[in-house]
Amino acid sequence: ARLLARIAMDHERYQEAEIFLKHALKNAPDYARAWIDLVNAQKEQDKLDEATESALELLRITPDSPESHMMYAGVIGSAGRHEKAIIAYKQAIELNPEKPGAFSSMAHHLKTIGHQDEAIAAYRQSIVIKPDHTESYWSMANLKTFQFNNEEIDAMQALLLQEDLPDESRVHVYNALGHEYESRKDYQKAFENFSSCNQLRRKAESYDPVETETQHEKIIAIFDKKFCSQTAADASNISPIFIVGLPRSGSTLIEQILASHSQVEGTHELSDLPRTMQSARRKGSIKKSFPESVEHFDLQQWVEIGENYLNSTQKYRTDRPFFIDKTPNNFIFAGVLKLALPNAKIINARRHPLDSCFGSYKQLFASGQPFTYDLFELGEYYLEYQHLMEYWHQVIPDFILDVHYEKVVNDLEVEVKRILDFCGLNFEENCLRFHETERAVKTASSEQVRQPIYSSSVNLWRHYENNLDDLIEILKPLLIKLPKSNQPSMLQKTD
Repeated sequence: ARLLARIAMDHERYQEAEIFLKHALKNAPDYARAWIDLVNAQKEQDKLDEATESALELLRITPDSPESHMMYAGVIGSAGRHEKAIIAYKQAIELNPEKPGAFSSMAHHLKTIGHQDEAIAAYRQSIVIKPDHTESYWSMANLKTFQFNNEEIDAMQALLLQEDLPDESRVHVYNALGHEYESRKDYQKAFENFSSCNQLRRKAESYDPVETETQHEKIIAIFDKKFCSQTAADASNISPIFIVGLPRSGSTLIEQILASHSQVEGTHELSDLPRTMQSARRKGSIKKSFPESVEHFDLQQWVEIGENYLNSTQKYRTDRPFFIDKTPNNFIFAGVLKLALPNAKIINARRHPLDSCFGSYKQLFASGQPFTYDLFELGEYYLEYQHLMEYWHQVIPDFILDVHYEKVVNDLEVEVKRILDFCGLNFEENCLRFHETERAVKTASSEQVRQPIYSSSVNLWRHYENNLDDLIEILKPLLIKLPKSNQPSMLQKTD
C-alpha cells in the first residue's frame, strides 16, 4: 500500500496516496515511514490540521528521532506557527547537533518573524556542519540586507570549482554571488552570476510561453463585458484584498502597509484561489481547464467559488473584516472575483517595466514563476500581463487599483491614503510606520519592509542597462510611452 502511495505521490495524486497510506496504517499503526509519507501527502493538499495530527503521531512512535521533530516543525511552520516550529527544530538539534537542514530550516522561520541575527547565525552553523550546504548561502543573500565576508565569498567560489557540485547547488551559489556583487556595486559581475544562475535553473523549469498567451486570449474571449455583467454573488462580510502583478514589483511593501491597519489581516502568498478553481472544475465534472471551465457557470456556482475560497482561507484569519492574499499570479482571476467575491479588492502592484522584470530575473524562487529565468520569456510574459490588466480595466472598471512602487516611495502618505480609500478603510498612522509592524513576512522582501521607505531600488535597472538590450527591445512598446527621463538611452538614440 505504501509503494502504491509513492507511485501516486510521484504523479501528484496526493488524495489517492493519502487513502493508500491510511489503509497501510490501519494494518500497521506503528509504521513510521508510512506516517512520514502521510504527512507529506496531507501537506501537499494543504490539509495542515490533519498533517499536524499525523506528525504528532509520528513523534509519539519515534520520540528520539530528530527527523520526526523536523517533520513536525515543517508542518506547523507551514501553518504559520513559526515560534513553535523554531522550538521543534531546536529539539531536533538537541537530539543531533550535526543536522544542517535543521539549522537552515529553523533560520527560515527566525527570518520570517524578524530575528535576522539569529537566522544568520543558524545559516552559518549549517555551513560549518556541511560546507557545501549551498541553500544557506543563498538564503543569507536572499535577506537582501546582508553582506558576506571575504572568506565566505572565497568559499563559494571554491565550491563552483568542484566538478561534482550539483546544478541546484551551483544555482544557489551563483544567485548568492550575484546579490553580493550587486551590494558591492560591481554590477557587471552581479549580472554574470545572475545569468549563470538562470541559465542552469531554466533547464530545470517547464514553461511554455505559447500556453500563457493562449490562456490569456481565451480569458479575454470569455470574460467580455456581457459575461462580467451577469448577476454576481452577494457581497460577503469578509473582504479579501488581492495584491497581484509581477513578482518583485513592490507587492510586499503594499502588503505591509495594509497589514499595519487594525482592520486588516496580513497573511502571505496563498494558493487557495487557484486550488478553489481546480476544485470547481472537478466538482462539475468539467474536463476543461480555466477559463473554459467557467464559461457556462450559473449564479450558484459563482456563489460556491466565493464560499469555498473564504472557507479555505479561514485558517489564516482571525476576526478582522479584511485579509490579504498576495499571490501575484492571481491577476488572471480578476473576472472570477468580480462574480464570485464582488466585494473583493484587487491592487495591481506596478513598477517601471525594466525594474519589475529585472527584479524577477534576479530572484531565485523556491518554486513557481518559471518564466523569470530567461530575459526574452520574461519580457514576453510582462507584455501579456500588461495586456490582460489593461483589458480588465476596460471590462470591470474601478474594480482594480494600480499602485506604482515609485509613487509610494516618492509620496508615501498620499499613496497610503489612496490605497486605504480604495479598500474602504479609514486612515491610520500605523500604515505610515509599516516598518514597525511586527508580523511574519515570508517573501524575499521580508527584511526590506522592516525598514523605513527608501529609494535605492528605484531605477536600479540603469546599472544593468548594457546587459538588457533584448529585454529593452521586447518591452519597447511600453517603454516608449514613458517620459524620456525613464527611458533607456538606446531608445532615445533610435529616436
